Amino acid sequence: MASDDDLLRDAAVVIGAGPAGLMAAEVLAAGGARVEVFDAMPSVGRKFLLAGKGGLNLTHGEPFEAFVGRYGVRRAEIEGLLRRFDADALRAWAQGLGITTFVGSSGRVFPADLKAAPLLRAWLHRLRGAGVVFHQRHRWVGWDETRCARFETPDGERIVEARAAVLALGGASWPQLGSNGAWAPLLAARGVGLAPLRPSNCGFDVGWSDHFRERHAGAPIKPVVLDFTARDGAHFRRQGEFVATATGIEGSLVYAASALLREEIAAHGDATIHLDLLPDRDAGFVAAEVARPRGSRSLSTHLKSRLGIAGVKAALLHELLDREAMHDPARLASALKALPLRLTAPRPIAEAISTAGGVRFEALDGRLMLQAAPGVFCAGEMLDWEAPTGGYLLSACFASGRVAGQGALDWLAERRQ
Repeated sequence: MASDDDLLRDAAVVIGAGPAGLMAAEVLAAGGARVEVFDAMPSVGRKFLLAGKGGLNLTHGEPFEAFVGRYGVRRAEIEGLLRRFDADALRAWAQGLGITTFVGSSGRVFPADLKAAPLLRAWLHRLRGAGVVFHQRHRWVGWDETRCARFETPDGERIVEARAAVLALGGASWPQLGSNGAWAPLLAARGVGLAPLRPSNCGFDVGWSDHFRERHAGAPIKPVVLDFTARDGAHFRRQGEFVATATGIEGSLVYAASALLREEIAAHGDATIHLDLLPDRDAGFVAAEVARPRGSRSLSTHLKSRLGIAGVKAALLHELLDREAMHDPARLASALKALPLRLTAPRPIAEAISTAGGVRFEALDGRLMLQAAPGVFCAGEMLDWEAPTGGYLLSACFASGRVAGQGALDWLAERRQ
C-alpha cells in the first residue's frame, strides 16, 4: 500500500475530472494552491466528451431570469452560483481558451466547431501549465480512520491526506463513463444529508404491443404537442418531438417534462400524457376532415389524404384506441388532438442523461463545504438539483465548480493563518 501522507498535506485534491472538478482545480491553481486531480477513469472528461458528441451545448443565451427559472425547486441555490459565473462569463472563459462560441437559432450556445474535444484539450493544457497534476485510474472509496482519502488503483490502495478536498463525482447516469453514484453511501456514513438519486432527462416505459415495437421503435414523432396535468395541478404543455423506443418514449420533448412525469409516477404509479398529433390544425378543422365522407377509401387512406396522418402517428392511433373509437368520427377527431398515452415507469437511472437528487444544499455552507466534513467541498451533478437539457446542466456544473474551488482556496488560506 502506497502512502502519500506528507506529499499532499498542504495541497488541495480534486476528486472527479469532469467540468465541475476541472473548474475547481483551475480556481485553486489560479489562487496559488498546489492541486492534484484524481479520477477513476483512464482519461479525463469522458462524459463531457460524450455530451459534445452531437454538438457541445455549453450554455444558453436566454435572459438571466428565464435561465435561472429552469432549475425548478432549487432555483434559489443555483441562482446564487450562476450570479458568480453566468452564461456570459462562461462564454468569455471559453474565448480565453481560444474557443469561439455562437448562439444557435434555439438560443443554445455552442463552440464554433461544435466539438468538445478542442475545448477540453486547451483546458487541460492550461491546467497542466499551471501545475495541476492528474492521477487517472484512482477510484475514491472513502476515508480511512484518520480521515485521509482512500483510492483504489491498479497498484493497490493509495492513501492521500490533504488540507482541502473538492468532490466532483457526478451523479449516477452513464456509469460506464465514471458517474455511478457509489459516493452516496460513503457520504451518508459521514452524516451528510442526501436526497435519493433519481433519473432526470430520461425516457419512460409504455408497454407497446409486439406489433408496434417491431415496426416503429426508433421512429421520430413530430411535430407533436405533449400536454400533461399532474394530479396536484402542475401543468406542462410544449410542442416538439420525441422518439418511440422499444420500451416507450424518449427525446427532447419527453426530457423537458421528465421531472413532473417522474414525480407523478412515484406518487401515483403512472402518468398519462396527451398528444396533439396535429398541432398546426385546430380542433374544428380536424373534426370536419375526419367526418368528411370517404366513400370507398379506407380510414387509413382518408386520414393520410385529408390530414397527413400516416406512419408512426397512424400506428399510435391503432395502438392506443379501440376499434369502436377508431370508427367514431367524434372520438377519433378528439384523439387526434389529445391522444392519451399512459407512462408506467421512468427508464433506469443508468440510461438517463442526468441525475436528480444528491447532496442537499442544506448539508452545505455558502462555500459548498460539507458541514459534516470541514474542508470537504462538493460541486457538479452530485449536488441535489436538476435542469433540462439546453446548456443548463453544464452551466450549473461549471458555476458550482468555481464556487467550490474558491471555497477550498479560502479554507486553505484560513488554515495558514
